[in-house]
Formats: sequence, C-alpha cells, structure tokens
Amino acid sequence: MTRYPTGTVNRRLQRGLGVLVGLVACVGVGSSCSSGEPSSSGALASGADGGASGGSSGAGGSGSGGSSGSSGSSGSSGSSGSSGSSDAGATGVDGSAAAGVDASRGVCLGSSLLGALGKSHLIVGGTMADATATQAPFDLRYDYISGGLFDGSSPCSSCASGCTTNGTTCANSGPGCAWWGCWQYDKDPPGAYARGLVSKTGSASPSQIPMFTYYQILQASGVTEGAPEVTQAATNAALMARYFADWRFLLQQIGQSAAILHVEPDFWGYAEQHGADPHAMPAAVASANPTDCAAMESSIAGMGKCMIAMVRKYAPHAFVGLHASAWGTNIDVAGNTNPGFDVAGEAKKLATFLAECGESDADLIVVETSDRDAGYYQSQGKSTWWDATNAKLPDFHQDFAWVKALTEALGKPALYWQTPLGNTSQNNTTNHWQDNRVDYFFGHMDELAGAHAIGAAFGAGAGAQTTPESDGGNFVSKAKVYSARPGGGQALCQ
Repeated sequence: MTRYPTGTVNRRLQRGLGVLVGLVACVGVGSSCSSGEPSSSGALASGADGGASGGSSGAGGSGSGGSSGSSGSSGSSGSSGSSGSSDAGATGVDGSAAAGVDASRGVCLGSSLLGALGKSHLIVGGTMADATATQAPFDLRYDYISGGLFDGSSPCSSCASGCTTNGTTCANSGPGCAWWGCWQYDKDPPGAYARGLVSKTGSASPSQIPMFTYYQILQASGVTEGAPEVTQAATNAALMARYFADWRFLLQQIGQSAAILHVEPDFWGYAEQHGADPHAMPAAVASANPTDCAAMESSIAGMGKCMIAMVRKYAPHAFVGLHASAWGTNIDVAGNTNPGFDVAGEAKKLATFLAECGESDADLIVVETSDRDAGYYQSQGKSTWWDATNAKLPDFHQDFAWVKALTEALGKPALYWQTPLGNTSQNNTTNHWQDNRVDYFFGHMDELAGAHAIGAAFGAGAGAQTTPESDGGNFVSKAKVYSARPGGGQALCQ
C-alpha cells in the first residue's frame, strides 16, 4: 500500500491527473503547446509548469514511516559516472570536509559532470513559463514526461491520424490525449514537446540545460499507487514493451543533445519498501525489450539498468539518474525529529538498493525536499517546515547530512529537484503559499556544495502551489543576485 502519512492526499495520483487537466486542451490547430505556454485555447501545455493552476503533474514528496527498511550494507559501489568517481565512500556527515569534497577519497563529486554541462558553478533553474525563463540567467529548465502511453505497440507516426491513448484520439479535432508525444499541433511529427524544450534551452542566452522527469509507470498502468506499480505494472510484459518503446522515443528526440534525465520519482522508493533485494523482484525486461535489453536480468534491478543503458545508446550526451526517496527505507528521514537517529546509516541503506537498480551506472542521483509548499501542508494540518536556524529537527542540516552520505556511498553527485517556491511574504492562499526552502538554498549554496549537490531545480509539485509566476518575483530576483556572484555562482569544490 502507499506509504504516506495517515490523512495525506495521494499526491502523485493527484498530480498525475492534473497533467490531463492542463493538457487535454492542447489541441487547437497551430498550437505550439510549448512547455509553460498556453495553447490556443488558453490551457497549460505542460503538466509540470506551475505557471497556471490545474496544469501540474508530478511526483515525490515525503513518505511515512512503517516497518523496517532494507538491510543493505553501509556502502555501495559503482562504475565511473560523469563525476569520474568509481568507488564507494564512507565519510562522516558532520560537514567538516571542504565544500563538495569527499575527504576520505580526495574526490570532488560532480566536477566532471558540471564541466560536461558547460558549468563551473552550482546550477539553478526549474520549471517555468517561457517568459519567466528570460528574466534571469537560469542554468536549467525541466519538464515532466507523464500522463500515459500511446495505445499501439509503438509510438505513433502521426498525431493527426490513427493515434489514441485509452481510446481518445490525439488529433486536434478531439478533446486531447494523454500521450506527451502529441502535446502539440497534430500536423507536426510526434515528439515536438520534448524537442521544443531541447531547442529553446539551447537557444537561450546563456544556454540552459534541458531536464526531463520521466514519470510514466503509474499513469500508464492505471494501477494503485505504491507496491502495485512494482508487482503488477513492472511485471506486465505488454505494458512494459510500450513503456520501453516510449522511453526509447523520448531518448531519440534528445538525440545528440546534452540533457539531464530523471527516472521515475517515487517508484524506486516503493520498490525498496516492497523488498530489500531488487534482483529478487521480477520485472518484464528482456521479454519486453529484446531490442535493447535482451541480456538484461528480468527484475527491478534489470529494469533500472536497462533504462540507463538505453540512454547511452540513444542519447549518448545525456546524463541520467534515478530518484532517491527519503522515505524509501520505510523511515521518513526528511521529517525525522530524533537527534539520535542514524541519518548516514539510513542513506547508505538506500544507496545500496539504488546501486543495484542501476544507479552505479548513472551520472547523478536526484533528491527532493518536499512536493508541496510548507504553508499548504500546514493548512492541511501537517507540518513540513524545516528549521532555518538548524537548532531543532527537522532542519536543513539533517537533510544535507543525508544527501552527503547518500552521494558518498554512491560516488555520484546529487541534484535537488522540484524544490518548493513559497516564501514568507506570501499569504498562504492558493498559488501563494509560504515556505523557506528557496530562500535558505540561495542563502546557503555552500551547504549544498558540501553535500555534493550540483545545484537545485525549483518547481511546484502540483497545481495551486507557489510558482515563479506567483511568488512576487522572489525566485527571479534571487537567481539574478546568485548569478552575479564571482564565477557566476557557488563553486562546487573549494
């Protein structure tokens, strides 16, 4: 079952449905349906863009405690990624090392990755409207790939004719379909949504990094969120054949371009909650994708490895990472209030599991603070605030300690994703919720570097949350100040 706190809204499903609200109107003839921009009918084209209400699809968020998590060992190994690091780390989490440096190995995690992306400082960006993206020198923009799959056995060759999702036509003459490949003018070749983000980030000045969050298995399968995604969806050979074909199609749209790929938020956390050994959990891999992964193990571990191997084959200049859920071990580390809790040990359990799922072959690990503004959750009777003075748990230093231990165990840098945009000048109403994470992050970028984070991507995890367009200009203003620092921002390694 879903491991969220009692009374908490099923957040992933809510956001998954939200993507359909914002995208079904993306059908007008001539509509570009570019990310964050209205279609001809005025509806949001991108489910991830919080620039308008009702258009947000997403994933993540803190989970709840439960039975004991996986019993992995305290370290993990991996092949060399973009960071150039290949062995496991086991340093402490007291922050004594210089920013970004693993003192036990003398390695600066993430420096090679940033260099390959053309950056020398911690990157800052998010999901936002096109107009907002021009207001500050952002380094990155991300969009969701979510909503569902094409009905056929392979991606549609035309959106205008013969393409459906769940029986609904993808032609502009219809109400709109859920497959991201046809979130566009139907006379254009499918996939313009992804190609468009690659194109406009590449033409931005300075150039930006396109990032795609691939969040498909829940909506594509229609199963109940949680363990059924692992035990029912991932084992369905017919579904997984279409799933892998969709992933391949996305990678082909990226082609030779540089990009960041973020694979299935929450899924790996649910997998770990289901069982400590991903090799022992079956998944349709070789039978579902003989084209690319005929020799891969048919397990959850093989599924992750297959998806990463496909990136190397079809989008060789892209960088890929799985998602690390802070609740995956059945303990919500992000909300912990016990000062005696072994934060580093819990991070290493998660690292062990993810490494076996293919993270050892990845380039980075994606982490998250919360999927909603703290003010919103407060209105629902739940506290998700972190103490900005770091005097009382939960606080920022605890999360950075967890990320530091996670990255050092994996030998991979982290990227914070979907960080809430609320600020304390907001009035805790729809689209104007309070939070302190964006202000804390910009004021303490050296602490992110110390946790081996290469940067932060900010965005609303659902409709009605604070966005770059509704935050009173706070995010844009802070991004401008940050980029004006010597070197363009915080150095990763000092």
